[in-house]
Amino acid sequence: MSGFIEAIYSAFKAFMGLGASVAIPIVIFFMAIALRVPAGKAARSALTIGIGFVGIFLVIGYFMDTIAPVTKALVEVSGIRLEAIDVGWPSAAAIAFGSIVGISMIPIVLVVNLILLGLRVTRTINIDVWNYWHMAFVASLVYIATDDYLLGVLAGITMTVALLVIADETGPMIQDMLGSPAISLPHGFSAPYAILAFPFKRLFDKIPALAKVKADPETIRAKLGLLGETPVLGAILGFVLSVLARQDYTVVAATTIGLAAVMLLLPRMVRILMEGLVPIADSVRDYFVKKYAGKREIYIGLDSAIATGHPAVIATALILIPIFIVEMLVPWNRILLLADLPVIVFMMCMAVPVFKYDIVKSVLFGAIINLLGLWMGTNIMGIYTATASFVGFPIPVGYVYVSSICDGMNPFTWLLVRVNDIGKIGAVGIMIVITIACCVIGYMREKKRSAPATPSTA
Repeated sequence: MSGFIEAIYSAFKAFMGLGASVAIPIVIFFMAIALRVPAGKAARSALTIGIGFVGIFLVIGYFMDTIAPVTKALVEVSGIRLEAIDVGWPSAAAIAFGSIVGISMIPIVLVVNLILLGLRVTRTINIDVWNYWHMAFVASLVYIATDDYLLGVLAGITMTVALLVIADETGPMIQDMLGSPAISLPHGFSAPYAILAFPFKRLFDKIPALAKVKADPETIRAKLGLLGETPVLGAILGFVLSVLARQDYTVVAATTIGLAAVMLLLPRMVRILMEGLVPIADSVRDYFVKKYAGKREIYIGLDSAIATGHPAVIATALILIPIFIVEMLVPWNRILLLADLPVIVFMMCMAVPVFKYDIVKSVLFGAIINLLGLWMGTNIMGIYTATASFVGFPIPVGYVYVSSICDGMNPFTWLLVRVNDIGKIGAVGIMIVITIACCVIGYMREKKRSAPATPSTA
């Protein structure tokens, strides 16, 4: 059995080795052909989507390269020394696929998705195969914590179902953000913060001082003129961060121009991707509208990278970087945040739209949720480190534990790991309850969406 699973994993690994800019357009092309989209139109759109992903990842890579030295310097300037170190999401992804349960989650996630799609529990088909690692990660941690393969798989399935339901619920909001139909983001890191943002939005709306605040990019631009322009805002944030990090004038200048460029270029790269995606998304929607008489719609589940280009998202993430560093001083934290500070943009990209792109409310939410995340990450850093050691990941010299912002401090990860503290039977029961509850919610929402409108009476 393990040999069969490893063979499937090898095939998926080879395919994922092509990179998202190649793999995702291939999947979209064949999906479009299966849905009777003309081959020429499908090929043209798939190629444009690939070009868009190349542009997005180039700009995101440039953003990471520009901000990473500044964040490292900020941490060094703070003088904070802790026993656990944030090793970053690439390390977490490697750890995720280092165990047999992590490997097996790739086909399991795909099969579960297709089953739920058929049962009309979800309308999202998650073609972002690379990011299945989030489900593999939580499955691996539970497997190491309990020494139970099936319990690890159940944890991965529970997360899969929850993410699909969240993707359905937030789909319209993301589509409005991107200006494209039939898109959703079942991303294991971004989606949990989107769902947590909703109760915070209701809370903030009840606080008079916050309810009156309106700090979205358009309002800021209208009030501040040139200073509110997104490239100028990026330049200001880059300048301030690099000065706080005590960098020399060359780094200050490079960071200032670099972040201004990111604020301008990333949204444009997303628009290129959307040029290719919109025709395909329209075709997918039209196919299911005709097939199910308007009662069925399918969302294409993609990487949340496509949502990181909004100016409010980037600005929120940059403002949160020094806040996160200061928050490391809270007494319950033992993790030195470092490698993953630049990925705050992924953490916030689905939460910011919940707050109507208000930067003040988004920053406040991020600051609060990080305090909780530091506690959660510290609470499971022993299991994280044990999993890393099990798969042969080296612990950096001078540190006892490893962790990461991306998934190491993820509320979903913490919940599915810590639920095992009550015992195997209790853990299985709670995971099954969560899974069934998500399925019922998804099914009822799909049923409600499919119900014919009731004629109004005068």
